[in-house]
Amino acid sequence: MTTIHLVASGDLRESANLQCWPAQKAMEDKLISVFAEMGHDLVRAHPVKPQGHGFIASQREGMDIFASIDPDAPLVVAEAVWQYSHHVLPGLTTHRGPILTVANWSGQWPGLVGMLNLNGSLTKAGVTYATLWSETCDDGFFRDGLAQWLREGTITHDASHVTAFDTAVPPEDDAIITAIKHDLQTRKTILGVFDEGCMGMYNAIIPDELLMPMGVFKERLSQSALYHATKAVPEDEARAIYGWLCARGLTFHLGDDHATDLTEAQVLDQCRMYIAAVRLADEFGCEAIGIQYQQGLKDLLPASDLVEGMLNNDDRPDVTGADGRIIRKGQAIVHFNEVDECAALDGILTNRLHRALGEPVENTLHDLRWGGVPEGREDFVWLFEISGAVPPAHNAGGWAGSESLRQPAMFFPAGGGSLKGIAKPGEIIWSRIYLQDGALHMDIGRGQAVALSDDEVARRSADTTPEWPIMNAVLTGVTRDQMMARHKANHIQIVYATSPKAADRAMTAKAALAKSLGIAVWRCGV
Repeated sequence: MTTIHLVASGDLRESANLQCWPAQKAMEDKLISVFAEMGHDLVRAHPVKPQGHGFIASQREGMDIFASIDPDAPLVVAEAVWQYSHHVLPGLTTHRGPILTVANWSGQWPGLVGMLNLNGSLTKAGVTYATLWSETCDDGFFRDGLAQWLREGTITHDASHVTAFDTAVPPEDDAIITAIKHDLQTRKTILGVFDEGCMGMYNAIIPDELLMPMGVFKERLSQSALYHATKAVPEDEARAIYGWLCARGLTFHLGDDHATDLTEAQVLDQCRMYIAAVRLADEFGCEAIGIQYQQGLKDLLPASDLVEGMLNNDDRPDVTGADGRIIRKGQAIVHFNEVDECAALDGILTNRLHRALGEPVENTLHDLRWGGVPEGREDFVWLFEISGAVPPAHNAGGWAGSESLRQPAMFFPAGGGSLKGIAKPGEIIWSRIYLQDGALHMDIGRGQAVALSDDEVARRSADTTPEWPIMNAVLTGVTRDQMMARHKANHIQIVYATSPKAADRAMTAKAALAKSLGIAVWRCGV
């Protein structure tokens, strides 16, 4: 019997680790049983802690644990919840034995999201790994993959949906692409980064030297500057933004208890943050900005999620600069949630290209949260969901079809409202920029946001994070397992188009634009 070590990364917040531990423990018990049936002993490399959970909760703790693990032993990283990849990444970079990342197939606790983030981080770091996912850890797909890993230290997944992009674009689109590329490389542009590396997301940081040839540079800003600027905004300006949102029909679910309810004071602080963010973007000349909002700012201010959605929408409240002019009137200021710089680069390219094509410019990242086959359908429907950055233009009914609920207190002690909505049906282009072998890559494909029954939408929302916006989506020519095996990030970028023909055109043009800038582009499905 071979002994295989198991590690599990967690959150920095003990309250989150304690609440999520039962789901993690249940998955680990299943894994231990399946490994035993296949003739192997799966043992935890670190004990359950006296406080009641068995997660690695800091980078230093992870380093110390890995120092005691045989570097040549087979290793399983099991994730049933969201996790901070940098807690285990240092140890994994020097581990010589075969590595298997595993996630449970569940929407309640985002283990899939956590594992995909870790996979993207390992890919960027050049660490070889295999990966599996399962609802029960006992189905044929899982057992077959596990048997191969136990024999060979690797798993072969189907990648037949992936082809290198080599499609020519029509002359009128080539002219648009050339103009965008010329402007980027001549005038250059700036990403405003409010503290890099949110929640240990190593995969979401692009080295400057890969951005510079494209004409993209970073302005490294501090969340302390955003906090100061937010607090400096007068209440009457905040109330004007609040009034604009109410007039547009956004529903706020308000209460009186700051600890558990969304309060008017929290919303006003979010309106202050919106004004401050727009002014800081203007002051530093940033085409796009990303607010980390975690570990620090979340304890000082309400969540930035409502702010992020406003920024990503062309139809947003006016903000004046110090000289009295309206800053970028009627134009979205691209926001990349969780300072995901891969999403930032994608967002800028998408915004510029779609505006030139006359297509909707509003775009956002989502987590690949979960998915399944809904009752009454025969196809697999993904559930994409994220706390912030979703523009109301994506939601059915726009502003009037959106609502703001208090962010979960476990993650956001200072409160703040979300910008919840259900994505409208329509044609979408999806993409993801990621790092592999020291270079930038883009996976890109097509799909549709679909309408499901009210009962199914309510069930999906309740089974994940009900305060957050969701998109139910079908990806063209890509199966669930192909997507999971290939995707190198917890995030996926989404933009709408006005018709299937327009979406095909925009996808091809975006792929060509990315390739012209030196990004390796891969068409997925379609």
